[in-house]
Amino acid sequence: MMDWLIVWGAVEAAGILVKPVLEDLAKDSTKDYAKDFFKDCLKKVIRLPEKDVQKEAYGKALKEFLELVQQELENAGYQEAQVKQYIQPFKQFVGNGQVSALLGQAFEPECRTLDTRVLAQTWRDLNLPYLPNDFDWDLVSKLYVRKVKAIVQNSDTLRPVFTAEAQAAAAESLQELVGIAPAFDLRCYAEGLREQYGNLKLESLDTTGVYYNELKLWKVFVPQNVRECQEFLPQVYEIPKEHLRRLRERGELSEAELAEAELEKHRRVYVEQPIRSVLEVVGDPTIPVGANGRSPVPHVVVLGDPGSGKSSLLQYLALIWAERPLSELPLYPIPLLIELRTYARDKREKKCSDILSFIHSGNIVGRLNQQHLHEKLKAGHAIALFDGVDEVFDPALRDEVVMDIHRFTNEYPEVQAIATSRSVGYKAHQLRSAGFRHFMLQDLEPEQIEDFIQRWHNLTFPAGLDKTRKQERLHKAIQESNAIRELAGNPLLLTMMAILNRNQELPRNRPELYNQASRVLLHQWDVERNLIEHRLDPLTINYQDKQAMLRQVAYHMQSSEKGLAGNIISATDLENILMDYLRTIDIEQPRTIARLMIEHLRTRNFILCDLGADSYGFVHRTFLEYFCATEFVNQFEKQQSLTFEQLQEYVFGSHWHDERWHEVLQLIISMLGTNNAGKIINYIIDRNINCGDFCPWTDDFIGLFLATKCLSGVRNRRSIDEVENRLLKLMKDLAEHFAPNSPMDCQTELANLIVKVRGQAVKAVATTWRCHHETLAWLKSLAQFGFSGDDGTAQAAAIHELAREWNSDPETYKLIQLLASETWVDEFGDVVGKVQVAAIQELARNWKNDSETLKIIQKFASSKEYGYLQAMALKELVKGWKDDPNTLSLLKNLIQLNEINYMWLAVQEMAREWKDNSETLSFLRSCTALTLSPTKDALMQELLRSWQKSNDVYNFLYECASDNSFTRPLGFGSKRFPRFTALKAIVEEYSTHSKTLELLRDRATNDPDEQVREFAKQQLSELEALKVDSSKQQRVDERSSL
Repeated sequence: MMDWLIVWGAVEAAGILVKPVLEDLAKDSTKDYAKDFFKDCLKKVIRLPEKDVQKEAYGKALKEFLELVQQELENAGYQEAQVKQYIQPFKQFVGNGQVSALLGQAFEPECRTLDTRVLAQTWRDLNLPYLPNDFDWDLVSKLYVRKVKAIVQNSDTLRPVFTAEAQAAAAESLQELVGIAPAFDLRCYAEGLREQYGNLKLESLDTTGVYYNELKLWKVFVPQNVRECQEFLPQVYEIPKEHLRRLRERGELSEAELAEAELEKHRRVYVEQPIRSVLEVVGDPTIPVGANGRSPVPHVVVLGDPGSGKSSLLQYLALIWAERPLSELPLYPIPLLIELRTYARDKREKKCSDILSFIHSGNIVGRLNQQHLHEKLKAGHAIALFDGVDEVFDPALRDEVVMDIHRFTNEYPEVQAIATSRSVGYKAHQLRSAGFRHFMLQDLEPEQIEDFIQRWHNLTFPAGLDKTRKQERLHKAIQESNAIRELAGNPLLLTMMAILNRNQELPRNRPELYNQASRVLLHQWDVERNLIEHRLDPLTINYQDKQAMLRQVAYHMQSSEKGLAGNIISATDLENILMDYLRTIDIEQPRTIARLMIEHLRTRNFILCDLGADSYGFVHRTFLEYFCATEFVNQFEKQQSLTFEQLQEYVFGSHWHDERWHEVLQLIISMLGTNNAGKIINYIIDRNINCGDFCPWTDDFIGLFLATKCLSGVRNRRSIDEVENRLLKLMKDLAEHFAPNSPMDCQTELANLIVKVRGQAVKAVATTWRCHHETLAWLKSLAQFGFSGDDGTAQAAAIHELAREWNSDPETYKLIQLLASETWVDEFGDVVGKVQVAAIQELARNWKNDSETLKIIQKFASSKEYGYLQAMALKELVKGWKDDPNTLSLLKNLIQLNEINYMWLAVQEMAREWKDNSETLSFLRSCTALTLSPTKDALMQELLRSWQKSNDVYNFLYECASDNSFTRPLGFGSKRFPRFTALKAIVEEYSTHSKTLELLRDRATNDPDEQVREFAKQQLSELEALKVDSSKQQRVDERSSL
């Protein structure tokens, strides 16, 4: 009998793992291992090798594989005793049918590497012991394939079968022709990503850099929210029409987008889109491909303002992969991060022809062999990250780049693709027609801002009082100012505020904060370096000069026809302003230098940014308002070209009623002396008051609320206490003395106005006079007892303010708990629902950890007595206690009651939040509640919005589209009609499904609704025409291949 261990070379010298693992395979009594091992690779072989030859081959191959594994373990520092612990796990591993078949693929002549994702995933699925973090499956795979080629080459019986030597020689000859090809080394590629993108690049925001040199982006990054904007770009909607016309003429905006931007209905559709986490859309990079919970949108464009975090998002996705242990890299898609600005440059210079060749040999962080990468892409084991469509400035070249992206997604349909761009100047229809869905990044939410602040201070401060004090200082500054809070919604500007906060207290007055923030951003506008690069004499243009120029830019914008609403200036006007200022400081060649300064803005966004069509705007509206305000103050105080009367009458008198000017007016007040500020505040009050009494209710007292905000910006309010006391009395009068006289009055437009004003007045008192000795007691009384004729608005407002500003007060909690637990009735005997709604909301958000809070929320979520309370409680319950097992049970019970009132909400919440639960869809389909049209429609909307495509989803949609029992509610269009919704979804998402054409033919003939029949006929005609065209093209391709 042949001693197979000797034949295989599995003696003691072969390694610790080899002999023990191969002993079982050496026994004749074992199963025919060759069937699994050579299952795939012998399919194309004409003459199969004999059994003993096969056994010799797989035994020698496994011996090489195990030795390579042992080498990786030893390279990780494992000693002999530690390596021996892996003997039994590797017996189980190589005995796995999937693993053995994969190892056998190395005998295929064209094989260059193995699917290491299968190896890593199988090791995890078998629940085998952890491998070292730097265990490199990829390296083991490549070396193993080479060893197998050598086994074949050295075997007289195997060489004729697999012709490995001829294949290798041909490959080597080809490689000599094309030059040295890059390797497919994931270790090096991951290292390159970490080196290029790992650390936050804060050099331009912090001149010292000492605290942030090692600050990792992936540790401080906070995922934002997005809102789908497939048919509507909100920024486009806000652009002045003249600029829209210029964008269209230059080909930077399509006619369709221009028409959409002018339609209010598209704006409403956008606003109604649910806000979702961006990781829900693009996929959570911490979850392996194919795992439950990872169902990203396949092709996505993420849009956003400058500094909104678009590039950081893509870098975060790449870095999460790159920071993983080497042994886990194959489990996750390889992130191909491509800066389109660099790709476009290489393409223009003929250094690459397409995206794959760019990754192979272009100016990229880490090159990857395109043949090996092609195999990964075909299998869908990568994610393509295209950063900065808008940063390709040449429109023709940009169109080429977008077409390359389109071709890439057609060539590799299984690869997820994510692109980023600013919205202005972006032509959505190109990638929209390629199947990309568009999402707009939203400003950071308060809890996301808090999360960032927590991460920032944990990573950049040692533990101690200094860290706590500065963290609380930044948090307080954001909480106490609406304008600063708005600024903090932008990730770039929030980072800048965190840097400023380290070495000094953030300025209490906003103008000084904006001044310091602008100084930080203006450090990036490095004029001297730009001049040197263009071989011009360097000169000093300091930040005061740059600020002076920007003041004049902002002043020019506000004096234009659109005023402050526009935030736009033409390149010609911008050049003239810069040139005129440069002349005043005796700069030679002012036009040339002005043009260089503007050109610098095109390539990097500093405080001004390129809007396309030779126009520019401030990177954030806050800076337009700040520089506009400082120019008015400069004219009044320094230049003295503006008198106090002109300031009061021309600036304030002309604009106090225009909310777009309110921030500018508040900033001016903050920069004026206290006495002048007091006079102007009194002036504003007088414009809203007539002879000591309120004017008739013809407006919403916008001037009084402006006066209150202006007062908040005055530092020494004691010196104008008469003005302050007068304004406080007026605010309390607004809150207390105006209310509908009867329930019928609540239906009038006037009553709605009064309700709005009362709520604003309560908030104004709580915010502006928070430290006043009477404010807390006044709010508690208002929250508990309200006022005569109040419909609950003032009480609800008081509850919200108490929870926001005094949630650490134990008495506040007791009061709000009381208000949440009792049903409140007004003087007419009607239930005042606003009070309980407000109390329940604040309990859920501020006292979630209290055991009584959950009981109260569950009580109202289960109660059918007051539907609006139940709906609100359901939302809060799912938001705050999703992981509580009783929450899902409660939703199921409500759905099974089959009552229309708010059942659609329970269905919607369950479909949205438990979409990764395998039982969710089957449960919902089985419920009789889904015979109700609104409920079924709500479920379909959620399935289409966030569920992964599947046969189960298709079957449900098919059932809905075929169900003739649905009738269109009177006065309803097709959009909320389940049969139409389902049919439209099938056409858009499952057009190639085998049953789709059959369904359309049936609906085109038999649907009882005329609109559905017409829609089905139209879609059927288009799909059949497409099918004919595809068949023709296939015949042409077949002929050309002959």
